Amino acid sequence: MEDKKTTDKVNGEAREGGLGHTKPVEAPAKVEAKDTKPVADLEQSRKTEAPKETPKTVAPQAAAGPKKFPPRRPGGFKKPGGFRRPGGRRRMPDKPKDDFDQKVLDLARVTRVMAGGKRMKFRATMVIGDRKGKVGVGVAKGADVAAAIQKSIAKARKNIIEVPIIDGTVPHEVRINEHSAKLMLRPARKGSGIKAGGVMRIVLELAGIKDVVAKILGTNNKVNNAKATIKALNSFVPQAVAAAKASKPKQEVPKAVAPKFVKKFTPKPQQAPKKVAPKAEGLEQSRKAEEVKKDKESK
Repeated sequence: MEDKKTTDKVNGEAREGGLGHTKPVEAPAKVEAKDTKPVADLEQSRKTEAPKETPKTVAPQAAAGPKKFPPRRPGGFKKPGGFRRPGGRRRMPDKPKDDFDQKVLDLARVTRVMAGGKRMKFRATMVIGDRKGKVGVGVAKGADVAAAIQKSIAKARKNIIEVPIIDGTVPHEVRINEHSAKLMLRPARKGSGIKAGGVMRIVLELAGIKDVVAKILGTNNKVNNAKATIKALNSFVPQAVAAAKASKPKQEVPKAVAPKFVKKFTPKPQQAPKKVAPKAEGLEQSRKAEEVKKDKESK
C-alpha cells in the first residue's frame, strides 16, 4: 500500500509520510500585490463595466413596402352559385329551359270550413306537353293564383307519361270509365285532324296527336275529364302498339345522288343566215309548172 501523506504544522515544521518519517518543509514566500487600489474602487469598476452581449442572428427581411393585392373586379369577387353585376344584387344562375308547353285547364276559388271560420284558396289545373308524345296533368291549391299555378306545374312534371303515336294517330280504340267521367278515343285517317272538344282537345294537342276522334260521354267536370284522358292515353295494349308499328309501311329513303357537272350557258353571237343554192330538181319542177300555166292561158 502507498504511504499516506500527512502534513502537520508544528512550530513551522511539516511532517511527510508516516510516523517516524519527518522532513522539514520550507514556508511559502509572501507575494506582493501589484494592484494598490482599494477594494471599494475595484467593486465600482466592475459594476460600471457593461457585460459584453453576444450578437443575435436575425433572419433577413424583405424590403419594406406596400403590400400588393390582385386588382378588384367591378362589383366584387365572383362567388360560387352566381355572379355580381356592377352595382347590382347577386343573381342566381338561370335554370335550363325545357320544351314543354303549358296551358290552364281550370281556375277555381275554393273554401274550407274550419272551427274559426272559412279559409279561402285557389285551385289550378294545368296541362304540360312537348307535342312529341309526352304529356302530364297537375292539380294544386295555393294562397294566390300564381302560387297555385306553380304548384300544379310542378305536379304535372312528376306525372308525365309517354303516348305511343303511330302515323299521327292512336294505335287502337279505347273506352274509359273513371268515376263519373266516360271517354272514347278512336284512330282517324291522316289529314282528318282532332275531332274532340273541351278538355280532351287541349290534352291531345299537347300530346302531339294530329288525327283522332274523341268523345266525352259522361260528366262535364274538367278535372275529372282531364284525368280520364291521361288514363286513356296510358292504357294502350303494348301488343297492339307493336303490331301497329310492324304493319306501318316503311318509308324508302332516297339514295344520295352525286351532283352532276352542269355547263354554264354562254350565248353564241348571231350570224347571218347562209344562202342555200336551189337544187336542180326544184328548178325542173318550177319550169314544168310554168309551162302548164302558159298552156292553160293559151287555150
